[in-house]
Amino acid sequence: MLLILAVTFLVIIISQPLLKKYMPAPAQSPAQSQQKPVQASPAAAANPPAPQPVVASPTAGAKKAANEIETVVENDLYRITFTNRGAQVKSWILKKYDDDQGKPLDLVNREADRLGHPLSLWTYDETLRNKLNSALYVASAQGAQQAPAEISFDYADSDVSVRKTFRFDRTYVLHVETVVLNKGSQITAYPMWPAGFGDSTRASSYGSSQIEYQNDSKVERLAIKKISGGNTLLGPFAWAAVTDQYFAAVFIPDDTQSAAVVTLHSSLDIPKDAKKPESKETVQVPLLGAAVGSRTGSTVLRLFVGPKSLDTLESIPVPTISGAPQDLRGLINFGFFNLIARPLFQWLKWTHAHVVGNWGWAIVIQTLIINLALLPLRVYQMKSALKMQKIQPQIKAIQEKYKKYSMRDPKKQEMQKEIWDLQQKEGVNMFGGCLPMLIQLPFLFAYYSMLNASIDLRHAHWAWIPDLSSPDPIWLLPISMVISMVVMQKMTPTPGVDPSQQKMMMWMMPVMMGYIFFNLAAGLNLYYAESNLISVAQQLVMNRTALGEQMRELAAKRARKREK
Repeated sequence: MLLILAVTFLVIIISQPLLKKYMPAPAQSPAQSQQKPVQASPAAAANPPAPQPVVASPTAGAKKAANEIETVVENDLYRITFTNRGAQVKSWILKKYDDDQGKPLDLVNREADRLGHPLSLWTYDETLRNKLNSALYVASAQGAQQAPAEISFDYADSDVSVRKTFRFDRTYVLHVETVVLNKGSQITAYPMWPAGFGDSTRASSYGSSQIEYQNDSKVERLAIKKISGGNTLLGPFAWAAVTDQYFAAVFIPDDTQSAAVVTLHSSLDIPKDAKKPESKETVQVPLLGAAVGSRTGSTVLRLFVGPKSLDTLESIPVPTISGAPQDLRGLINFGFFNLIARPLFQWLKWTHAHVVGNWGWAIVIQTLIINLALLPLRVYQMKSALKMQKIQPQIKAIQEKYKKYSMRDPKKQEMQKEIWDLQQKEGVNMFGGCLPMLIQLPFLFAYYSMLNASIDLRHAHWAWIPDLSSPDPIWLLPISMVISMVVMQKMTPTPGVDPSQQKMMMWMMPVMMGYIFFNLAAGLNLYYAESNLISVAQQLVMNRTALGEQMRELAAKRARKREK
């Protein structure tokens, strides 16, 4: 059963996106030929310059600014800094979240400036694209603006006319309208989020990126290896997004039927050790982006840029979705065990909000209750194992009687019938020991999925751990888990198991699990380490019961027989 648990757990881990975090796929070569560097001003977003004069070009019908200026729009949730060079975003700070240095989190990936900035425009004509994203637009406002607000950017010359309009309210959602004319004809030009997010500091965080979209009830998630740069996906789309583990930029088009998504895929060299940014040793990581707009000309959409928090996503209406909740909750992926993971998460949030006020202690309390609730299954499993061990000598005698027959011989069916009749006579269910474990597994995997998808654990502290979404800094939890597993197996009577096999299992399983959990989030390690410690306590109690005494006596009796 321990081997079954280990193998099943490995399969689940391999099938989850989390493994991609630790083995990010290399960027695909088409991206380098599809994307062209976009020049942007390096001015600091936090300190916008004093207003500068904006003048129209003397060319007839032209509209160009004389100087680069910045416009800052903010509400209680964000502070967005626009530059009129390309009418794009230089900084997108989320006020309620911080980065790994404790500063307000800027979602613009500053390491990837060469690939463009948010709300720049994608066109299939690369020369035109570069022109649109480097021109000096005339801004309707400059300096600091408080939401609700509206700003527009205009540019025109003898060939091209562009207008971008942005409306802001008190939520994470922006209203975006863009129209581009080339020689008097409307052309497709998609607003884009070009290159990941600023919260990515390690190779693993870049590796968690995805492009996702929803039409009706189905959410499609494109992993890195399935995305090529410059590829166009045709709608309809209720929404399309660039995401990482905790944040998302979601385009919600007004016209879902004409919507299209251009996938962007490039690469970036970052320091191999995020704690040593000056190191010359680098690793190549993938960068994902997306451009979304209307194939028929002008684009009108809403853009959500913010946390993948369940409460926040459920508050964003998407009336074009049918057959599923009409909001953005589909961005949170609880995996195969969604039906269990979602209620567990709501319960964990309630415990945090109303009982303890700390996510670590909320996990401790929930883990304790889950293990106590599963205790009857553990007792049932132990009883089934004892019954099975009592008839083991008789089963071996039956097997010995039929061992001279091959597996294809019909006599082997008689052996199975004799074993079945013996089990029926003694009231033994051969699956009795497996069933309780199979019932527990969905809870284990659901908890794994839940904690992996929860932004609430990001930078949440508990005891000596500064961030429950990152590995334990001193590895105390994974070490505790390994030690407790060894102790547990040593304490558990296994009268029917060969001593050499028992010794091998006692070390193989804990070492394997320790290897898996070594670099996983501390919140996950807390859950599993505590579960093991509770199991040790439960086993101590059960070993003192009459049932435990029988198991130990049976094991001792078998051991004495082997010694003789």
